[in-house]
Amino acid sequence: MPGNGLWRTKSVEQSIADTDEPGTRLRRELTAWDLTVFGVAVVIGAGIFTLTASTAGNLAGPSVSLAFVLAAVACALAALCYAEFASTVPVAGSAYTFSYATFGEFAAWIIGWDLVLEFAVGSAAVAKGWSLYLETVLGQFGLSVPTTASIGGVDVDWGSLLLVAALTALLVVGTKLSSRVSAVITAVKVGVVLLVIVLGISYVNTANYSPYIPPAETGEATATGLDQSLFSLLTGFEGSTYGVLGLLAAASLVFFAFIGFDVVATTAEETKNPQRAVPRGILGSLAIVTVLYVAVSLVITGMVPYTELKTQPDGTRATLATAFSANGVDWAATVISVGALAGLTTVVMVLMLGQSRVLFAMSRDGLLPRGLARTGRHGTPHRITAVIGVLVAIAAGFFPAGKLEEMVNVGTLFAFILVSAGVLVLRRTRPDLPRGFRVPLVPFVPVLAILACLWLMLNLTALTWARFLVWMALGVVVYFAYSRRHSVLGRRGAGGAPAVEEDEVR
Repeated sequence: MPGNGLWRTKSVEQSIADTDEPGTRLRRELTAWDLTVFGVAVVIGAGIFTLTASTAGNLAGPSVSLAFVLAAVACALAALCYAEFASTVPVAGSAYTFSYATFGEFAAWIIGWDLVLEFAVGSAAVAKGWSLYLETVLGQFGLSVPTTASIGGVDVDWGSLLLVAALTALLVVGTKLSSRVSAVITAVKVGVVLLVIVLGISYVNTANYSPYIPPAETGEATATGLDQSLFSLLTGFEGSTYGVLGLLAAASLVFFAFIGFDVVATTAEETKNPQRAVPRGILGSLAIVTVLYVAVSLVITGMVPYTELKTQPDGTRATLATAFSANGVDWAATVISVGALAGLTTVVMVLMLGQSRVLFAMSRDGLLPRGLARTGRHGTPHRITAVIGVLVAIAAGFFPAGKLEEMVNVGTLFAFILVSAGVLVLRRTRPDLPRGFRVPLVPFVPVLAILACLWLMLNLTALTWARFLVWMALGVVVYFAYSRRHSVLGRRGAGGAPAVEEDEVR
């Protein structure tokens, strides 16, 4: 066990050996196809139905398609690093487990705590969005049923509660069943996306693509103080609408439409042949969604002039339905809403799946109560899944979403940076390890991934950074108050009795 105290690392061999520990063993039943479905399921959400049109109108014009390509390249750099790590350390926990093997226990705890932002908080925020779409879809079918009710003076979002309860039960029953359900729902939303593309092509006017990168316009400086980006706060630089700077800003924005592919890495321990299947699942799902995103953006900006996609003075944002309505295809709004509803369903499910696997790994290592790592007769971590279901339901059902989405973004990018750096560290410290997939052009690709993620983080608001730092500070307190003293790795190094660990598992 190299290192001690905060910097003690858990060897790759020990991480793999722990996967066979009685009572905490996960069932290996996923294939590369299952992982690809999970990746597509979590990445294609409501963003493709809303973000594409508004970003074209407000920032990039027709060049929003190029913005998606640039964002995909940045995302692919991190994806390559995830693929190498997941094929080398096929253990639940994703960035948490990878960091434990490279940077030590404290860094692993921090990244695990950080992933709560990405998965659990993201699940709650998306569940609230699902509830709003449910109300819209019901209204389009003539049922005016609000999904939020006031009970005893407290607003309760029963729509999101219903969704989270159903998905929690599904995840407890089995990962393979979850994959099958996800495949069906994903097929529905991909079908809607393909319908949008095929139907929209007939309304494309190539004149709308000119100019592809509109001339730059000085944007109105509305963001001040902590509401402006950290880059603007530090440099005093004000961005622009359209032009090259508008294109780069759009790339920073649409990058977040790709967030979620890293969930695939959390299921490595449940995969039959992780060395081959995990890299294929990560890179395959990223390739599929990139093609769909670029195709949709080309169709939408070809259907109407980009100036008609600007956000209205009353705050109304353009969506895919806006372009179809402008061409007299009003029924498409209903189809798009159904597709968005299906899209959000699988996003919530896969985010909850990823969160349960991260906390499962942390619990098995003793950084959280070991009893939570117990697996049930279905081979799933039923206890931790139930706990996550309750917490997500409370957050989604009783609290406003606010700016949770931005906190999800900063947490994700932080994880990307550590994983990319971890590839460099593990290549140097453990060159002997068998790697089912190797990142090409090391160290160029990992370094480029780190720089790309840092740039995107700088484009987030200073207020988001402040909230992120407060959350991280709380994580440090929890680590020193509980996790450090209960660490299984620490007890092994101090000659702790295994019997105590077994009691905790029970």
